[in-house]
Amino acid sequence: MNSEQPEEPGAPQPPERGTPVGRRVLLGTIGLGALGVVAAPSLQRALEGFLGAAADKDPTGLTGLLPNGGGFRYYSVASSVPHKNATNYRLTVDGLVDRPKTYTLDDLRALPQTRLVKDVQCVTGWRVPDTPFEGVRLSRLLDAAGVRAKAGAVRFTCFDGTYTESLTLDQARRSDILVALRMQNKDIGHAHGGPVRLYVAPMYFYKSAKWLSGIHVTEDVEPGYWEHLGYDVDAWVGRSNGRDDDPTS
Repeated sequence: MNSEQPEEPGAPQPPERGTPVGRRVLLGTIGLGALGVVAAPSLQRALEGFLGAAADKDPTGLTGLLPNGGGFRYYSVASSVPHKNATNYRLTVDGLVDRPKTYTLDDLRALPQTRLVKDVQCVTGWRVPDTPFEGVRLSRLLDAAGVRAKAGAVRFTCFDGTYTESLTLDQARRSDILVALRMQNKDIGHAHGGPVRLYVAPMYFYKSAKWLSGIHVTEDVEPGYWEHLGYDVDAWVGRSNGRDDDPTS
């Protein structure tokens, strides 16, 4: 999935990603993954970068199953994902709005920021407790754009060119839905969907689209990437996808 989860048996697999990782690299990655569980923050950041780079070259998906210092796993449904930064990142808000707008990363950083600390729950079962996210409330961007009366939903697109997600307009206006710029007390890196991702605190993590590039206000909900493959559109933790996990929000 787009949301840092390990591959699950029977789930659709991502396209191949270049040259397979060699045996020495894989064994070294396993050792680093185990070390990352107890590593210092600086080593954890280096480890996350290493695992992300290794996963980009690993068509087997094995590196996606390894832990890292932050408790998350790199995963993408696209064969490759371009890197964006403050120079070339853009987020467009358009669709059924009166004032379409394109934001730079600096624009988003200049807006009032909200911090949330919640558990993150993946639909495949793993959970990362007490994870800080910081960013702009999605409702603030919607209000600035002037949502039209006929609107009923929001569709999200990503600069990986593949992943999409959707929320109803009521869901999108919740106070615990962020356009996130920081995660685990640091700027969101590429491997975790940076520089900007969606964070939908009360829903399974596949709703928190990585590499966010577009917020499109629509009339009706349009099922996203994984909904087309069988996951629930309304993905409340513990109340969807046949799971009974404790709520995260």
